[in-house]
Amino acid sequence: MEAILWIVLGIALAIAEAFTATLLIIFFSVGALAAAGAAALGAPLLLQVIVFAVFSGLSVGAIRPIILRHAKPALESGDMPFGIEAMEGTHGTVIEEVDGDHGMIKLEGELWQARSFDGTEKYLPGERVRVVKVNGATAIVWRDDLPNI
Repeated sequence: MEAILWIVLGIALAIAEAFTATLLIIFFSVGALAAAGAAALGAPLLLQVIVFAVFSGLSVGAIRPIILRHAKPALESGDMPFGIEAMEGTHGTVIEEVDGDHGMIKLEGELWQARSFDGTEKYLPGERVRVVKVNGATAIVWRDDLPNI
């Protein structure tokens, strides 16, 4: 029965990782699955917890740094950016006034929440802006003084 609980915990942690961008929770899922293996072999609960802690710790300490070192942004690696990373540098049109607290732009046919880059600038509807950064589901924008590149 304990093995099943560890497996359920491992699956729940793996699912939780899908909703984060930290690449951390998945290693605790690995630890839970290792503890499930220990439980299936008849290990006492204390040993299962130790196996969980050791495998989780080793995974976080040894594997995560390697993955993060190789996970470079497309601009650094020379690859073609995609997803949110590809949005940076594109231009959009202000739909609702954009300032440091709220706003809305149309970006490649989609409506995006937007905030001004420095928080003091205001952009009125119809103005062109360029995406400096994407923070979650919010585009951080600046006046588009540059030609289309």
